[in-house]
Amino acid sequence: MKMKKMMWILLGMFLLSTQSVWAEIVTFDDLTLAPDTYYNGSDAAGLFESTGVTFNNFYDNTYGPYWEGFAYSNTTDTTTLDYTNQYSAITGAGADGSSTYGVGYVGFYGIIPTISFVDEVNLSETYITNSTYAFLAMQEGLAPAKKFGGDTGDDPDWYLLTITGKDANGIVTNVIEFYLADFRFADNSKDYIVDDWTAVDLSGLGLVKTVEFSVSSSDTGDYGINTPTYFAIDSIAIDQSSDDNNNFFDFTCFVQVIGM
Repeated sequence: MKMKKMMWILLGMFLLSTQSVWAEIVTFDDLTLAPDTYYNGSDAAGLFESTGVTFNNFYDNTYGPYWEGFAYSNTTDTTTLDYTNQYSAITGAGADGSSTYGVGYVGFYGIIPTISFVDEVNLSETYITNSTYAFLAMQEGLAPAKKFGGDTGDDPDWYLLTITGKDANGIVTNVIEFYLADFRFADNSKDYIVDDWTAVDLSGLGLVKTVEFSVSSSDTGDYGINTPTYFAIDSIAIDQSSDDNNNFFDFTCFVQVIGM
């Protein structure tokens, strides 16, 4: 009898020490769009939500349609190099081949693309890639944006996405950097411009209430960054792991049930 009880105790300890680890994924697929279209905030809502997560948006039609912050899109154009193609990811689709994805833009008004959560959360990762507009501008050049690497390929150009986590008090928890293009290598064959969905580990941000995105580039001029200041985002994973306190409580209850 004692042996059987000990076996149950050991089994319970094993099961309860194995945390239930899963993630809620924000994929934008719950947002409705007609084929090959986008949402840029033209309804002046100032934001949109996907899977309960809020994405900020600024829209102004004073001098024609203009937006900053976040938009979402299912456009598929991977070849057009101009401003009219600002909503397409260079992949032509969302992460894992899904149709809809987010697009971030840092514009003249300085609106910071920001994701907000109802409560503080831990994030696991997200997937990032270049917009078609930014990718082709860096690959081929489009005045005033230069071709990255220059004519020789030796120019040490770069385009950086900076991801900043903040807690419920607005205090920075951590900063993560992801290079959307990097031509600083001594060996030019290692230079790259991101052209696929790439996982970016966000676990280092810790508990966050908001996440802000900013961009910087080696290619700047009198009016700021020459590189088109866009990026695409998809599959934001919110860590839903159970915490240690819950495990301790569950184990205590388990011991009481079996009569230890």
